[in-house]
Amino acid sequence: MRQPFPSGAVVLSIDTEHIWGYLDLLTEAAFRQRFPAAIQTQDMLLAKLLTAGLSATWFVVGGMALRECAGTRDPRVSALPARWIKTIPEGRESSAGLWYRPSFVRRLMDARPLQEIGLHGGLTHLIWTDLGVSRQIARHELTEGIRALEELGVRPRTFSFARTQEAHLTLLAAHGLRGYRGGISRLAWQLGNTLPGVILRACDEWFVTAPPLAHPAETLRGLWNVPASMFFYPVRQLQGTLVPARTRLERFRKGVESAARSGAIFHFAFHPENLAESPEAPAVFDDIFDYLTAACQRLGIEVLTMNDVISRMERDHLCSTKAVTPMST
Repeated sequence: MRQPFPSGAVVLSIDTEHIWGYLDLLTEAAFRQRFPAAIQTQDMLLAKLLTAGLSATWFVVGGMALRECAGTRDPRVSALPARWIKTIPEGRESSAGLWYRPSFVRRLMDARPLQEIGLHGGLTHLIWTDLGVSRQIARHELTEGIRALEELGVRPRTFSFARTQEAHLTLLAAHGLRGYRGGISRLAWQLGNTLPGVILRACDEWFVTAPPLAHPAETLRGLWNVPASMFFYPVRQLQGTLVPARTRLERFRKGVESAARSGAIFHFAFHPENLAESPEAPAVFDDIFDYLTAACQRLGIEVLTMNDVISRMERDHLCSTKAVTPMST
């Protein structure tokens, strides 16, 4: 069988959420304090990728694409749990720029090299596994998120779950999504936000362990899971003190070189806010992108979007099926 990624591949996926990703955790003031210049940092990240000539998959929360919103009175929002939507403000980009930023989505649409726009969580970054979130509510969150991007001319084909909490996969398939980013296949991540999980993830960084490679799988007919290999480990506060910043680059390097040797995929996921949480973070990302561009030339590894990977897998699957179909006589 032909190998779909003979020289290996890297996927960069970016959960693009602004304050939507923290609406149940942080006030606007606390968000600004934790992530100073978050909006400018998002612009800087896109500029870094374009300068490096790298494509990425940007998983955008649908709410960011809204031209305007009536807050909790907006029918697109009001059908969701009241405890979840209570802080969503009325406004538009000019008055509530931490929430609404359709101008950035348009920039992604126009960017070269191509930047794929997927959907993150739905309209509001709702956690689909939370108590009280039914399939019907998740469907509303999903359909309104897709609609918000479609109103700007984007039809998302790939998806990432809010806080990596997977649920209702059949909804994704039913709404025309081709794939999603699954969780990392390591105990450290399967344990979630528990003390053992936190300790194991810190150990992965401290001992610079090689991240697992991503092996796409068709979980439902026409719906592919392209799992993450590595999430960017925070540089802020305690994490930055205990774990030297260089470990992020070293683990990234190990993932890329392993993918090149194996003809497999290294899937690196992060948030734009990762660049805004510490003065050291932008330099770490510069080193990562510099290394990746050099690896493309030295190792021949490809940088693909999520949609690219799925197209390659489907093409390879179709060719394999044809190869084993007996010829009629």
